[in-house]
Amino acid sequence: MKTVVLCGSRRFKPEMREFGKKLKELGVVVFEPYLHSGQDEWAKLSDDYKKFVALGLTHDHFYKIQMADVVFVFNKDGYAGNSTTLEIGYAVATGKPIYALTSDEELCRHVLFREIISSPEELVKKLK
Repeated sequence: MKTVVLCGSRRFKPEMREFGKKLKELGVVVFEPYLHSGQDEWAKLSDDYKKFVALGLTHDHFYKIQMADVVFVFNKDGYAGNSTTLEIGYAVATGKPIYALTSDEELCRHVLFREIISSPEELVKKLK
């Protein structure tokens, strides 16, 4: 069974969760990022604690990239933020095939994508 790690911006949390849910329903093992919400809680944390949390989340997602067979970048409207760009670089360094939802607004990211995949069903076909 193939495994997929989803990468993408927190701004697309509901859509990314739905994409992952559909993949799971199709029998794929999906590793998803922890996409925190609640900016009020985050604002209350000290800068040192924010750094500690960010480090843990970054390493957690790197581990998910290592475990997955492929990386899928959920870059709705061509957007990928700083963290997603970092994850793409890590995926390239570990030799993972990278697929994306849309063409990327940044050519240097876009050239790293194996293919543009518009649906969970289409991605599952590529995994076989």
